[in-house]
Amino acid sequence: MKHRATMAALLVVITSPACAAKLSGPPRIVDGNTIEIEQTKIRLSGIDAPETDQICLDAHGQKWACGIAARDELIKHSNGRTWDCHTTGRDEYGRSLGSCFIAGEDVNAWMVRSGWALSWGRNIHMYAVYEVVASHAYAGLWSGAFITPWDWRHRNNGTIIIGASSVPTDAQELLLGPALASDPPSPECLIKGTVGGNGERIYHLPGQFGYGQIDMTKKQGERWLCSEAEAEATGWRKAAR
Repeated sequence: MKHRATMAALLVVITSPACAAKLSGPPRIVDGNTIEIEQTKIRLSGIDAPETDQICLDAHGQKWACGIAARDELIKHSNGRTWDCHTTGRDEYGRSLGSCFIAGEDVNAWMVRSGWALSWGRNIHMYAVYEVVASHAYAGLWSGAFITPWDWRHRNNGTIIIGASSVPTDAQELLLGPALASDPPSPECLIKGTVGGNGERIYHLPGQFGYGQIDMTKKQGERWLCSEAEAEATGWRKAAR
């Protein structure tokens, strides 16, 4: 009962209107659903974009770094413009949850409509219509086959692969095979994120002690990261040496 009461109290704090704020400015874009304005990390609410280490298949069944593409398309769309964000509550990593706008345009909706994110979360139906639009247009992720971001983070041999038109017969091997985890998705994503026995998430930079001996195919939950900002925004701690 005490544990339940503690969790209930924490939930009240996380979702409390007291955590609400308005922030404006040109953001630093960390990944497809995480930005930073005035040192405040904001997680775009109602959507889930692919992780930067995520790999998808294109219309020809070839692998491509869709997570990095989602981030870069958001950077391109932002183009240094001012964002207006309304935040309420925080997620498990301490990021503020927000709806953001550029000159009145809903950025969260734009990500889903353009095929770079999916409708997700407690209000999963908020952007569902834009997901349908994107899939019918074969936009972004929908141009080929992919794993939903929430399934990618916990993928295994039984993970479902989806697509707007068809899923290649070798999709399981290409997107779930051990060879995929052994190599970084991009030359810019060389930080190794490992999970300790106690579940602690630790990131290791190239050149740090033991970096070369870390086998990224061993444990579920380990992943490649593209920057220290991304690592710290999503709950990873830097290795001591």
